[in-house]
Amino acid sequence: MDKVYLYGFYMFQFIVRHMPDFILNPLLDLTARIIYTVDKKHRKIIRTNLNFAYGKTMDEKEKERITKKCYKNLIYFLADFIENQGITKEKLKQKVTFENEEILQDALRKKEKVILITAHYGNWELIGLSIGAFFGSSTAIGRTLEGKYLNKILKKNREQFDIELLDKNGAMKGMIRALLKGRILGLLVDQNTAENEGVLVDFFGKKARQTHSTALLSRKFDAVIIPLFITTDDYKNYKITFYDKITPIKSNDIDKDIQELTQKQSNAMENAIRKKPDEWFWFHKKWKNQYEEIYK
Repeated sequence: MDKVYLYGFYMFQFIVRHMPDFILNPLLDLTARIIYTVDKKHRKIIRTNLNFAYGKTMDEKEKERITKKCYKNLIYFLADFIENQGITKEKLKQKVTFENEEILQDALRKKEKVILITAHYGNWELIGLSIGAFFGSSTAIGRTLEGKYLNKILKKNREQFDIELLDKNGAMKGMIRALLKGRILGLLVDQNTAENEGVLVDFFGKKARQTHSTALLSRKFDAVIIPLFITTDDYKNYKITFYDKITPIKSNDIDKDIQELTQKQSNAMENAIRKKPDEWFWFHKKWKNQYEEIYK
């Protein structure tokens, strides 16, 4: 089955690399519409999440628009992933701009240990490449794909520009090592976690379980946490926005410190999503840990 997926990837790669945009873009749009139509399972998850997060504060027409946009985002995300294989710094600079980048530059100038956090939001793969290319050596945490052939392609793409990739499972030692070496550490922190892998935070007014590894590292090693998110209006030009850094908290109450640091990260994600909700990857069962019944 791995090879079937690999051949499918190569076919998609050929199309993306050889078709002009005036043919490619309508084809990508059509593909997104087809997948939206047939994929009832994930379409239901998206709508469940939107209903749970927004309720009646968002009308049904807007929820439907966002649902369709999720599929379009995914297809264009995959196409851009192909385009970024072996990309040069010059070409990367043409497609990515930064807002408030002085927040990260100031932290690096002060030689602070830095943890960057983002979500499965916009073209998140492009964030890793951009940080490595323009801000220095970095270490990112990612999930290994089940298919070994596709995973090899993914790993090669993610490790451009002196980016170190750590597997999500058992990554703590590698994260500590990265911070001690002065590397920028980057994580996606929006997914639901198991009971023993996170703490409960407020997210869209509901309880959700979120990883607290960044909070633990921030407190232990006096690392600043900087939220950043990437957006686009045309799938060609992207803007990465840095938000105010979250400074380490260290009192006599460890649990309270970890809870507060993790909640601040959750707040940063929610604020970014509320600004442009059609960029988030609503396919996650984000609230499954506490509200499993809503997905049945």
